[in-house]
Amino acid sequence: MAIISFKLNNNLFLRDPQGTELGQRIIEESIHMIDELGFEQFTFKKLADKIESTEASVYRYFENKHRLLIYLIDWYWTWLDYKMDFAVQNLTNPIDQLKASLKVLIEEKQYDPNFAFVYEPALQRIVISEFDKTYLTKQVDADNREGLFLPYKSICKKIAAIVNQVNPNYPYPHSIVSTALLSVNHQLYYAKHLPSLSDIKYNPKQHYLDLYTFCESFILNAIEK
Repeated sequence: MAIISFKLNNNLFLRDPQGTELGQRIIEESIHMIDELGFEQFTFKKLADKIESTEASVYRYFENKHRLLIYLIDWYWTWLDYKMDFAVQNLTNPIDQLKASLKVLIEEKQYDPNFAFVYEPALQRIVISEFDKTYLTKQVDADNREGLFLPYKSICKKIAAIVNQVNPNYPYPHSIVSTALLSVNHQLYYAKHLPSLSDIKYNPKQHYLDLYTFCESFILNAIEK
């Protein structure tokens, strides 16, 4: 069972999966399966077979697999928000806070034993490859009204507030932060799959460091002018 649990939007699920053993199995195995198969090939039937349950039992937790994907990615952003708070809590200089926040966002994720049913390295890979699919949809406005993207927007707002502290006169704090956050996913994806679109070279020992350097310079060069 989880040592810590997050309160996520009730509109994401029919029953909170964090609260039961079956629900946690659904989260655990869906992460591994989406990471392995991709979101398009992932189905509730395959998931039910994997956890030795029924499709009906999965549908008791999630209306459809799109809501499950948003749930997983919202959990990821909420977890990073939680980690960012720890990273900046003893820092008073806003530039140091900005750098620490970027490091949390960009670094290669490690398994967090506080959440036994979530394998964060696989979830990071899902965010890199599948995040855009959560909002590039016809129902994005309705989903937004239900608050399904609040964890991502919360992180953008938090870092934008730090940008405002670095330079209160910079007119585009939210724009540059949201652009940088998407760039993290896109550049890692490009480096692995479409390398001619990125100067970040796919090398597990180096590309996270190179991406951090790129994002730091991208933001600081813009806001310190």
